[in-house]
Amino acid sequence: MKNRYFVVVAGTGFLLTSLAANAFNGQEYLKDAKISLKQARVAALNAHPGKITDEELEKEAGGSGLRYSFDIRTKRGTQEVGVDAQTGSVLGNSAEGANPD
Repeated sequence: MKNRYFVVVAGTGFLLTSLAANAFNGQEYLKDAKISLKQARVAALNAHPGKITDEELEKEAGGSGLRYSFDIRTKRGTQEVGVDAQTGSVLGNSAEGANPD
């Protein structure tokens, strides 16, 4: 009975970890970022309060060249906020266009 319980708990933990890993794109760049994902989330939500619906870390022109990108949903629509992964400064804060990433 104890072994079956352990397998269920371990399997559930693995599943939850896998889901969390798939929810964030750009993990291969995390080692190069000075700002953590958590810090970048705070900066993005300070720039535009709402609910984060998508997040990624990407190499893109502007700032240090490495940025977190967040889609933040509000009652008025979805806002895309970019945060520099080296400095934490907000690089962009605009309504998401007709062709979202």
